[in-house]
Amino acid sequence: MTEHPILVTGAHRSGTTWVGRMLSAARNTAYISEPLNVLHRRGVYRADVQNWYQYITAENEADYLPAFQQLLKFQYHLFAELGSIRSQKDFMRMGRDLSIFANGKLRGQRVLIKDPFAVFSTPWFAQKMNCKVVITIRHPGGFASSLKRLNWSFDFHDLLNQPMLMRDHLEADRADMEAMQADDIVGQSALLWRMIYRTIHATRKLIPTIKVVRHEDLSLDPVAGYKLLYESLGLPFDQKVRDTILNSSSSENPTELSKKKVHSVKLDSRANMDNWKKRLTPEEITRIRKLTEDVSHLFYSDSEW
Repeated sequence: MTEHPILVTGAHRSGTTWVGRMLSAARNTAYISEPLNVLHRRGVYRADVQNWYQYITAENEADYLPAFQQLLKFQYHLFAELGSIRSQKDFMRMGRDLSIFANGKLRGQRVLIKDPFAVFSTPWFAQKMNCKVVITIRHPGGFASSLKRLNWSFDFHDLLNQPMLMRDHLEADRADMEAMQADDIVGQSALLWRMIYRTIHATRKLIPTIKVVRHEDLSLDPVAGYKLLYESLGLPFDQKVRDTILNSSSSENPTELSKKKVHSVKLDSRANMDNWKKRLTPEEITRIRKLTEDVSHLFYSDSEW
């Protein structure tokens, strides 16, 4: 493997799928989705993942490194996948993944991992796995409104149950996590956003080569934004790529995704930018700003509230 693999990460619902899909429009990339998802496909990644936002460091890498090394070599675990198939959809996914791995190996493609749940492990992926890392960030209001709309709560025990993650990054937030109510999606979103992007801010000081891209900037001018990103990653930006980006962000696309297509990447990117101001109440916006302001000012100005 001569070229660096690429990791696209960031909080879930922050545009990782869009960015990952647009980068995978490059002919020499192979898109692999969420090996660190607790519900990941066993054929793609054979290791167990116990927690959402699993933290990987040199101290516990023995549990994860061999499986990632196999993934980067496009080694597909057919029998492990066959044992996990429960539906026709699972069978179709197996076919999709087999094709990605076979083409990747045959054509010598560059692995592109899209995985929001790798975000706390960014230093490990950059240093141990030699990844070029792209981190997406979305306005805390936009992030919270997306989770509110989908009614997606977050159980902070997935973080609290990881002693090394707490020790290295989140101990100061323990009381806030323990006090968070299970039905307080807006509060959960603001707290999770604050913890993730405070950690990212510290990480990019240590590893300046990490690219942090704002969802809003890409939405305003997708072609120019992605062209710069392509150049920074050494990816070929051709007419096919340009057309793919335009098709995904066209004003002819829906201004809001159906709840049945939460992972679709076809959206009117400009119109979607400020949807959060309509979905959230003024009180919720004020609360989110207060809960995130010690970090949000590093990425967003006062005028963007």
